[in-house]
Amino acid sequence: MPEARLTTPSYLVLGIIEKLGEASPYDVKVEAARTVAPFWSVPHAQVYAQCDRLLEAGLLSQARQEGGRNRRLMSLTEAGREALRGWLEDPAFVPVEARERGILKLWFGARPGTIAPVQLSEHERTLTEYEGLAESVGELLTRGQREALEFGIRYERMMVDFWQWVEHRED
Repeated sequence: MPEARLTTPSYLVLGIIEKLGEASPYDVKVEAARTVAPFWSVPHAQVYAQCDRLLEAGLLSQARQEGGRNRRLMSLTEAGREALRGWLEDPAFVPVEARERGILKLWFGARPGTIAPVQLSEHERTLTEYEGLAESVGELLTRGQREALEFGIRYERMMVDFWQWVEHRED
């Protein structure tokens, strides 16, 4: 079996399939959109490509669903479980790349008075959504899921504070 170079999207696919037990690439895409998309988006074409790569590398096994659409159902092999476990236990730091389009626009000369109100409104909306989620299902989440949600809440609070500063700043 070829040695695969695993990337964060590889581990995202492994983690979701482990969580679901077995899954089609479509199931992985839906679960990623439902759960991790607010802090880690992955294009659906990449999910399908990752599934194929991980299957070829022996980290996933595949079975065909009986009847119906004959979907491919994938599950982790022991090697896949070991790879995921190793990644989860690796404390290495990777710097965050803040891909905020509004910040990029500011850098290239967008008018703060034009973009700040919209950015502020959207970050306030997202913050309200995350806080509501924490209140309604917070006790149902695993510790790691709750901590990821808390990251989202704190991030949105920081972005609200930043865009308020931009909006009210004197030149």
